[in-house]
Amino acid sequence: MKPQQKYSILLSLYLAQSIPMSFFSTVLPVIMRMEDYSLSNIGLLQLIKIPWIIKFLWGPVVDHNARDNMHYRKWIIASEVFYAVVIVGIGFFNLDTHFSTIIMLMVMAFVMSATQDIASDAFAVRILKKKERGLGNSMQSSGNFLGTLFGSGVLLFLYTLIGWQHLMFVLALIVLVALIPIIRYRQKQVPVAKRPRRKRIAFSDIPGFFRIPGIGRRVVLLVIFYSGIIGILAMLKPYLVDLGYSIRQIAFMTGIFGTAFGAASAFAGGYIIKRLGNKRSLRAFAFYGFTGALVMSLIVLFNQHVVWVYTGIALIWSAYGMSSVAVYTISMNTVREGKEGTDYTIQIVLTHLSSLLLVIISGRIGDWIGYSGLFLSEAILGLLVTLSVGALYRDPERKQVSHDQEYRKSA
Repeated sequence: MKPQQKYSILLSLYLAQSIPMSFFSTVLPVIMRMEDYSLSNIGLLQLIKIPWIIKFLWGPVVDHNARDNMHYRKWIIASEVFYAVVIVGIGFFNLDTHFSTIIMLMVMAFVMSATQDIASDAFAVRILKKKERGLGNSMQSSGNFLGTLFGSGVLLFLYTLIGWQHLMFVLALIVLVALIPIIRYRQKQVPVAKRPRRKRIAFSDIPGFFRIPGIGRRVVLLVIFYSGIIGILAMLKPYLVDLGYSIRQIAFMTGIFGTAFGAASAFAGGYIIKRLGNKRSLRAFAFYGFTGALVMSLIVLFNQHVVWVYTGIALIWSAYGMSSVAVYTISMNTVREGKEGTDYTIQIVLTHLSSLLLVIISGRIGDWIGYSGLFLSEAILGLLVTLSVGALYRDPERKQVSHDQEYRKSA
């Protein structure tokens, strides 16, 4: 399969999962507020994200007895079809009278999208050669950013034209259409006798990831890598509110302008990784994030002109886009054979959990020392991350746990 075919499959898969997710998590609260829902009910929407936080728990189920790429293809198709069916089902319920039912169905939908993500990540690890992984992960990041752009912008406008039920039908159709590239994928058949023997993975194999030689450094790097920018991203909208921008202006500045820069930088990030390599790219992206955080802190302190505000937004979102590609790429290189979905998911969940903690801490710091202190603290963290890359990053392929070693350890 040509690289372009691989990239198109991955882009379509990540678009399929991110567009409905973006709509449910960012646009639905707007619709609910327009329908006079309480903030408490709107806050309950955060429950739908739980499957993505705990998805590593059923990673072994997806990896179980995985002998070839077609195994993950089946999981992807089955998950996406069920995802689309649940979305259609949501459309038959009214927000006013069936709110609890809709929430439960959304949780089911997010379980399916999380399952598809596990299988898609494992599929990507297996089909991408090492030299293709930078651009392959650009497709993943760009698909997420473009899905956010479409889901939080275009679909909100479409909702005003066609209403809730028909919009759910459109979302389901998007998910099914995005399956066409993976449905067309075929793998060269290998005789059963020549297929590599794989140990069936179980839940007990999850702790084994943390026994990979040198994995401690990798875990630390994953936990801290976003620390120089994630707090600013979380507090950006409240900061713009305090500057006096309207909701419509903020929606454009962050949801369209910022996300577009994130998607464009994600595309660029893959080419940069291909040219510079993982370690130099990690250092460059971390330094770029430090620069963006420093510019944001200077904006707060000295000049809040709209041009500078847009410049800061562009820098922060583009830093996030490139950093995402780097994190996905190095995570893809640190997986055990036959456990690709589980190991990759563990690493991405680590970044989600650390980001969640950092966002909570950022809110407290912002209340304590203000935006200028928060943004300057983020810049300092970004500089520390830049300086730490050399000590924390080791090429895992030099020490990758082989299939034979896994069997010897388990014996």
